[in-house]
Amino acid sequence: MERETQFIGQSAAFQDAVERASLAASLDRPVLVIGERGTGKELIAERLHRLSTRWDRPYVILNCAAMPETLIESELFGHEAGAFTGATRTRAGRFEEADGGTLFLDELATMSMGAQERLLRAVEYGEVTRVGSSRPIRVDVRIVAATNEHLPALVDENRFRADLLDRLSFEVITLPPLRAREGDIEVLATYFGQRMATVLGWEEWPGFGPRALAAMEGHDWPGNVRELRNVIERAIYRWADSEKPVDALSFDPFASPWQPAVRKLAAKVADGAASAAPAEPSAKSTAMPTGPVSDLRAAVDSYERQILSDTMARCRFNQKVAAEALGLSYDQIRHALKKHGLNQQ
Repeated sequence: MERETQFIGQSAAFQDAVERASLAASLDRPVLVIGERGTGKELIAERLHRLSTRWDRPYVILNCAAMPETLIESELFGHEAGAFTGATRTRAGRFEEADGGTLFLDELATMSMGAQERLLRAVEYGEVTRVGSSRPIRVDVRIVAATNEHLPALVDENRFRADLLDRLSFEVITLPPLRAREGDIEVLATYFGQRMATVLGWEEWPGFGPRALAAMEGHDWPGNVRELRNVIERAIYRWADSEKPVDALSFDPFASPWQPAVRKLAAKVADGAASAAPAEPSAKSTAMPTGPVSDLRAAVDSYERQILSDTMARCRFNQKVAAEALGLSYDQIRHALKKHGLNQQ
């Protein structure tokens, strides 16, 4: 599927971030893009370039986390032949490749202190020196950097240079997580659902059922838009009837009653180590409704029905396996399914 470059969302928090990026694009100054994983930092960085006066010049991307510490400086600034073992020929770095355009540094916080020092000089003086050379090269590059870390805290911990942060933080655009984007979850889910239905050749888009919509709104979305897209596309291709609204979601693709025993053992060890700490709800567990409740019994019944339905779907409607997953006996789960009218599934 083609790379997603559109901004989908109507919440005020999201629109404010996009507007700030549009405003900052025309200024030839560094910009920091902050946000959790999956919030769209790469799209904002590309927008900053496309709307700038450098739009027709190179747009170069470097993921700092993907580069070993020993190679990051060579990638950024280039190297001369023979500068280190394996450097058989001279190579221009990303700064030279981006000359006249924009250099996007993703996962900035993972950069070593040594690389930060050299980056500071490049930003401050517009000069880079290839590894193994003593001759500086003039470059004209706009820096856009992204991270999911709180950089001022890293400065306090001596893990990030304060002077480099000062140079890069002319403008800081912080992207809201999906859980804070009121009204955007259903909009994005519909967009991704329609696209996936088209890929699968469905004649019409049937929409989502009430159970799926409630599950979307109740989920915390730690992976944000990227996680939402995966969940929706997985639900569409697994849905058997293209004429009925999609009404089953699987948030954890690894969830299975037959998951490897070693993983179960590791989870038990982790649970034991954390037994002294207050328990937190799992991101993959069924979310409890959080609105005002006028009928407690009805709310509890609804929650119980949702747990049973989700577990049965996850266990491919095998009652024995579902009973084991929920810690129930076979007779108990049969009684519960009958109570909620789920025994015909």
